[in-house]
Amino acid sequence: MIRFETTKGGFTVELFDGEAPQTTANFLRYVQEGFFDGTIFHRVIPGFMIQGGGFTEDMRQKRPYAPIENEAGNGLKNLRGTLSMARTNDINSATSQFFVNLEDNAFLDHQKGNFGYAVFGRVTEGMEVIDAIAAVETGRRGGHDDVPVSAVRITSARVVAA
Repeated sequence: MIRFETTKGGFTVELFDGEAPQTTANFLRYVQEGFFDGTIFHRVIPGFMIQGGGFTEDMRQKRPYAPIENEAGNGLKNLRGTLSMARTNDINSATSQFFVNLEDNAFLDHQKGNFGYAVFGRVTEGMEVIDAIAAVETGRRGGHDDVPVSAVRITSARVVAA
């Protein structure tokens, strides 16, 4: 379990290490090293998802570790409250950025003709905080769209007992 504290409140995440072992190990490495502390949710799209884990408040991208293999074929679905790894068009490009699904997003699931996005956890407590983040005003900043006008910062992400 991971406990996130943000400037909008806290939420807890359960990781699916059995279904997504490499993704979970990668994510835990970032948590244990304090990588997410001080990063922001830099992409917020109501009715879709909130994304974070890669940028600081001044929109500078943090240097992540090497990309990992995409585990989207693990059978897990991009349902409301699940966490998935963000990536580029390169299927195996996920590093530190993750997103929380605000709705069931079946079009992001692994399927014929679409490799999909790897689900590796789910919010178990604090979904109201996720919804509050999703409701913030957004605009264009640092060459990016859908950036909160007032930064939503991750103040800490820590492993907690289940």
